[in-house]
Amino acid sequence: MKFLPRVVALLLVLGSMIVAQPALARGDVVQFRSAYSPGTIVVSTGARQLFYVLPGGQAIRYPVGVGKAGMAWHGRAYVTAKHIRPAWARVPGRTTTYPGGSPQNPMGAAAMGLDRGNYAIHGTNDPSSIGGYVSHGCIRMHNADIMDLYRRTPLGTEVHVVQ
Repeated sequence: MKFLPRVVALLLVLGSMIVAQPALARGDVVQFRSAYSPGTIVVSTGARQLFYVLPGGQAIRYPVGVGKAGMAWHGRAYVTAKHIRPAWARVPGRTTTYPGGSPQNPMGAAAMGLDRGNYAIHGTNDPSSIGGYVSHGCIRMHNADIMDLYRRTPLGTEVHVVQ
């Protein structure tokens, strides 16, 4: 009987581990009245924010890092590839500089490749870069945020990058 409190405590700990939720994304649901269809991604480079459009005039807003001066782009693209823990190479097609999952890998936890050049929406292992003009044209997100967006976004999703 004297072991019963320990067994109960152990069961409570194990039970909480089973039902624990993953870390919530930083995205906030905000009003977003626009002509964009639900499921569209809209990146405002000037505001350094990404919006995932929801029904009913709302969107999930995430903070992002965007392209440096002279490297930013604007226009429409589509998600053509999705990768968890992507590898990264300084020069595409050459030897991988950082394997997927490496803490030095600038692609972070996940990446969604776009059909426009060599651009992606991806995580980062440098959270201090979020909110700045920091990339060569890619859209950087906190790792928790890219994982949330990744789960919501099918291949073919339309992406608009606006000033």
